[in-house]
Amino acid sequence: MSINFNTIPSPCFVIDEELLERNLKLIKSVKDRAGIDIILAFKGFAMWSVFPLIKKYINSTTASSLHEAKLAAKEFGTPAHTYAPAYTASDFPEIIACSSHISFNSLSQFNTFMPEIKKSGKKISVGIRVNPEFSEVETELYNPCAPGSRLGILAEQLPDKLPAGIEGLHFHALCESKSYDLEKTLKAFEEKFNKYFDQVKWVNMGGGHLMTHKDYNTEHLVNLLKDFKARTKLDVILEPGSAFAWETGYLRSTVVDVVENKGIKTAILDVSFAAHMPDCLEMPYKPRINGSYYETQKELPTYRMGGNSCLSGDYVGFWSFDNELKPGDAIVFEDMIHYTMVKTTFFNGVQHPAIGIWNNKTGFKLVRQFTYNDYKQKLS
Repeated sequence: MSINFNTIPSPCFVIDEELLERNLKLIKSVKDRAGIDIILAFKGFAMWSVFPLIKKYINSTTASSLHEAKLAAKEFGTPAHTYAPAYTASDFPEIIACSSHISFNSLSQFNTFMPEIKKSGKKISVGIRVNPEFSEVETELYNPCAPGSRLGILAEQLPDKLPAGIEGLHFHALCESKSYDLEKTLKAFEEKFNKYFDQVKWVNMGGGHLMTHKDYNTEHLVNLLKDFKARTKLDVILEPGSAFAWETGYLRSTVVDVVENKGIKTAILDVSFAAHMPDCLEMPYKPRINGSYYETQKELPTYRMGGNSCLSGDYVGFWSFDNELKPGDAIVFEDMIHYTMVKTTFFNGVQHPAIGIWNNKTGFKLVRQFTYNDYKQKLS
């Protein structure tokens, strides 16, 4: 790690441009070798201050709401591939204006809004989201194919002939998954929906393709996608979120106090898991901390990390350290850019982390600090 965290305010999300570009180069390599399109999903990463770098490697993004679609059009500079579980009549005119592709979650939504797309006169490629009823995702909170899921149309709910105007099929069944998970999911998808392949032009295989993970087999992914394209003659789109920002940055925080209860020592920080790192509680998962032992060591000082909100469960633990922690010590959480910055809240009015960029040549650049007014204006 080359970042000098002493030059960075606390708390602060910090993205390392060199690490981001490393991921972008790998993603573009997969895109080019497989002959597909890979686009950035804003739901996982939407830090628009680094869009100029991202645009050197990819051309498009995917949105799941009107605001994300507007970010695509206004800040990324290209219309979005848009999918949402449900569109509203008030939002849809702007959705059309900001999109190149629009996918619907149900035939009723398609029937409601397809006339409006036709009336607009704009060339929009329309798709529907389907549910392959198969997923390797174990955490139900993140499993879009769990029984009773509200996401995607079941094969049994579709007519043999798709309604006129549908050009694509969209499925999403992965979450930080490997290419072998996609292989099994693709088999289920083809078994249920292959009869529609000659009726459409493209397939969007959604997100969750964690191709920038060190253990991901990108060669297997490339061959899998090339084989699918050769067999079906369909254009293929992937829209990962995590893969772009995987292990590209940090959340720098500071120990404010250390408390002890029944032998458990908790380092209370100037950040909140509930407000700033919600996946740690939702997944749940334990992030790495720079300079700590992820697996606790009995002979070393060991602490639970506590957030600074009033939520009783705002803590995660345990980590061991070579030395006792004390107020003022830096705690740097690793891999804190994807699905973290996009999910933060102003809960409890605690100070929201700043946002910054680290460049090995030019050092740290502070992009945004949050103030009382940001908290106040969110509420009324």
